[in-house]
Amino acid sequence: MKAVHLFLITLFFIASKSYSQVEVNVITHNSKERYITTNIGYPVQGTYAPIGLKQPVTILNPDGTGSIQADDLSKQKINWGIECTEEGTPIFKEGFNSKSFTFWYRPNDSEEWFYSQFSIHFAKKKMFLMGERVKEYEDYNVQ
Repeated sequence: MKAVHLFLITLFFIASKSYSQVEVNVITHNSKERYITTNIGYPVQGTYAPIGLKQPVTILNPDGTGSIQADDLSKQKINWGIECTEEGTPIFKEGFNSKSFTFWYRPNDSEEWFYSQFSIHFAKKKMFLMGERVKEYEDYNVQ
């Protein structure tokens, strides 16, 4: 009977972890704590490049890692996230048919976090990173 009880408790913890809130990480910038996540309800991960060009690119992986390629095509590995509340709710400014978020990234060889703009333009089905790099996306939530 104890084995069944232990099994049920273990199953409960596994189920609660898999259905829990999005993962939130704490970063420090200018002595202030901020919260970031990689899950904002839109397909942020992917490859971003300037319009009409194949390079330089920024690659964002779902696990919060990636790389940024500079104009001279040198690459830098990064950790990244979108600013959110402590509970994991993304912080954004809503525009006409768009949302604008704060994108945070830290090169792996640095302890300093940098920020830039990340925006989603719903009518164009495009996401812009750092103002110049873009990726198209599919909206699977359309009714």
